[in-house]
Amino acid sequence: MSKTDSAPFSYEGLDRVIHEKARLGLLTSLMAHPKGLAFGDLKQLCGLTDGNLSRHLAVLQEAGLVEMTKGYEGNRPHTTCRLTKAGRRRFLDYLAVLERLVRDAAKAAGREASLLGRLGIAST
Repeated sequence: MSKTDSAPFSYEGLDRVIHEKARLGLLTSLMAHPKGLAFGDLKQLCGLTDGNLSRHLAVLQEAGLVEMTKGYEGNRPHTTCRLTKAGRRRFLDYLAVLERLVRDAAKAAGREASLLGRLGIAST
C-alpha cells in the first residue's frame, strides 16, 4: 500500500519550493510567458521589491525551476527569467496535486452543506 493510499490527504506533491505565495506567483507568470520575462516585468506583475524578487528567483534557480539570462540592452543591465523544461513539468505536477486538493475540499464542503441542510442548519 502506497503512502497516497494510506494517507490520501497528505498531498505529497505540494512542493514547498513552489508553494510559497511569491514563488507561486512568479511561476504562474513565467508559465504564461514561455519565452521569459524581464526582471522588471516580473517585479511589477508579482508586486515584489528588487530584493524579494532576487531572493525568490535564486531559490527557484537553485531548485532547477528557473533559468536567468543576464546581459545588456544598450548600456543598461537586463535580466530575463524563464521556466526550465523541468520547471514547467514540476509546476504542472504541482498544479495537478493542487487541483486534487481543491476537488477534495469542495467535495467535503458539499457533504457538510448537505448534512447541515438535512439537519435544518444554515451553513455559513
